[in-house]
Amino acid sequence: MSEAGGGQHPVSNDHEILSMKQPGPPHALFYPFHLCHPDTLTRLLARFSTVHFRDFMALQLTPMSGITAFQDRMGMDFPDLIASGRLVQGYNVSGPLSPALAAVIDRDLRDPLWRARFHHALRRDRRLQRGLFEPSHGLRIGDSLVPGPAALLRLMDDSFRQQAYDLARVGRLCRKDLTLEEGYDFEYGLALVKTSASLVYTQTLASAHRLQPVTDSPAHFALYTQSCGRESWPNTNHLLVRTGY
Repeated sequence: MSEAGGGQHPVSNDHEILSMKQPGPPHALFYPFHLCHPDTLTRLLARFSTVHFRDFMALQLTPMSGITAFQDRMGMDFPDLIASGRLVQGYNVSGPLSPALAAVIDRDLRDPLWRARFHHALRRDRRLQRGLFEPSHGLRIGDSLVPGPAALLRLMDDSFRQQAYDLARVGRLCRKDLTLEEGYDFEYGLALVKTSASLVYTQTLASAHRLQPVTDSPAHFALYTQSCGRESWPNTNHLLVRTGY
C-alpha cells in the first residue's frame, strides 16, 4: 500500500490480501465517491478494520431542482463483507444542503488556492473528469447537445477559473432556459459545488463516526487537504496510490 497521510507521508509497496478477519482499528471512510475499485477495497481492508461508504450524492440546490440518485452500492458485489461488518454503507449525502455545509462550500469556491487546484485537476486528472462528466457521451449544455470532448475542452478554459462562483450563483443557473454560455457557466459551477460538497460531507461523516478519510484520487486528496488547513479541521487524510489498475 502506498499511502500519504496528513503531515507525514509513509510509503510502502506491500501487497495486501482480502481478509474477513478484522485487523483492529482504525476505521476508514472512502471518499469522494460512493464506489471504489475492487483492488482499492482489498488494500483498504488490509489496513483498516472497517471501510465505510456513502451513498450516491444527489444534491438539491433549489426546491425545484435536483440530481437523480443512483442506487448502486459497494456492498452489492461484496455481501459477505457486509455480513461480517467489515464493509459499512448507507451514509446519506443527498438532498438540500444545511446552512453549515453551504457556508463551507462557499468558502471553498472563494478560496483562490482551492479553485486553482480544482481547475488544474479538471484539465489534467481523468479521475476527477470522469467523476463529474462522462466525456464519451454528449452533454446537455443549455439547449444544445454538445459532444463530450468538446464540452470538456471548453470547460478547461482558464476564464472559468477566474470567474467568481458561489452557491447562490449556481442556484440561479438551475433553470431550463439557459443560453449556451450560461449552460457552460452552470456546468462549471455545478462541478465546483459537487466536488466541494463531497469533501465537506467527508469531514462531517468522519467527525460524526470517528472515521479516517481515505482516497485513491490525488486531486481530491489535495483539495481536501486545502480545505482542512483553511477550516482548521483535523488533517487525518490518507492517499492510497493506485499502481497497475
